[in-house]
Amino acid sequence: MQGIYFPGVGIFFEKVISAITILNVKIPLYAICVTGGFILALIIASKEAQRTGQNDEDYLDFFLWLVIPAIAGARIYYVIFNHERFIQPGKSIGKTLVDMINIHNGGLAVYGGLIAGVLAGFIFARKRKINFPLFGDTIALGVVAAQIVGRWGNFFNRECFGTFTQSKLRMAIPVNYFSRGYLQTLRNDGIITSDMLNKQELVNGIACITVHPMFLYEGLWNLALLIFLLLYRKKKKFDGELAMIYVAGYGLGRFWIEWLRTDSLMVGGLKVSQIVAAICFFLAISVIVKNRNDIKNGKTPKVNYVPNKKSDEESDEESDDDSDKDSDDKKKVKSDKEDKKKKDSDKDNKKDKKKAESKKEDKKKSEPEKEDKKKEEPEKAEKKQVTKKNIKDKLRDSKTSEDDEDDEDEVEEDTMDEDED
Repeated sequence: MQGIYFPGVGIFFEKVISAITILNVKIPLYAICVTGGFILALIIASKEAQRTGQNDEDYLDFFLWLVIPAIAGARIYYVIFNHERFIQPGKSIGKTLVDMINIHNGGLAVYGGLIAGVLAGFIFARKRKINFPLFGDTIALGVVAAQIVGRWGNFFNRECFGTFTQSKLRMAIPVNYFSRGYLQTLRNDGIITSDMLNKQELVNGIACITVHPMFLYEGLWNLALLIFLLLYRKKKKFDGELAMIYVAGYGLGRFWIEWLRTDSLMVGGLKVSQIVAAICFFLAISVIVKNRNDIKNGKTPKVNYVPNKKSDEESDEESDDDSDKDSDDKKKVKSDKEDKKKKDSDKDNKKDKKKAESKKEDKKKSEPEKEDKKKEEPEKAEKKQVTKKNIKDKLRDSKTSEDDEDDEDEVEEDTMDEDED
């Protein structure tokens, strides 16, 4: 009995499988839905990053970096608030740890994954020096889309359903789909109630329990939230506002949805998800109200402020010749970049001027030195010529003196010869 039916609206799925087999490997459809949601979140976040002038590669790196923390956070959250299922008297520590780690039989809590994702995002943004509130706005669009797709995994697993109902949107699950042992476990945990079993409905001759399709309710709520965020994103007043709207909107929806669920994690007589949802809602609303009041009072909020856009008529008049311009967010980022470039170019120009001035000064200093050298060169040449002339004169004088001495010697020899005769 693998069907899932919606008799109130005349929709009947006769065969709904929970896994597919590829090369003898069984792959749960829940895992495929979660993976598909993850990929969709990455695509949407990357597109939004490009639209707002951010580096979309940062988001690819973050989503790859996020996989393990998100799964670990979702599992830890589930184990903490459902510890009695894992820690039992007489059970070995090794077996307990193995059961805590094993996620093949389910046991992932959305809020745990979201909390781990926020912490991971904060660390990543600081490490990459990214504006964290803007980072949150970009991620929020992808996350809410991922939740819409991921919730269909609960449909294939026949889990996370609500209380008994006979409403138009009731979901009918054949009782024979659950094995005897599993059915008893679900009864013990209060997931399948006596009311469901006592008021079974025959659908195409098959006995079924009829319950609230919580996956559908949450999926539709998140779809409405996503549409609102996409329409509002160009009108936001400050970076981080979209993220806060998502936190408040999802918290509000999750709070009323938890009223109908039968498998909620509990603390005493309170549902954990309702407590967390209420805290998230009020915190997010307080941040939005505070920042909007700061803007009204002329104060700049702690996160990046986005100025009010002009009216549609004014923008239409001004954009007659510029219809292909980018969005206001992109313009803001571009103008910031241009201002930075101008500042850098001004600095470079100042440096070049200083270098040119120093070169001129050096040139001025070197010019008199060159002139002095030029003046010295002919003087040196004249001195050389004089010294050469003096040397020549001395050589001549010495030669003539030698010739005179030779003549005197010859005269003396002649006189001596005459005397001898």
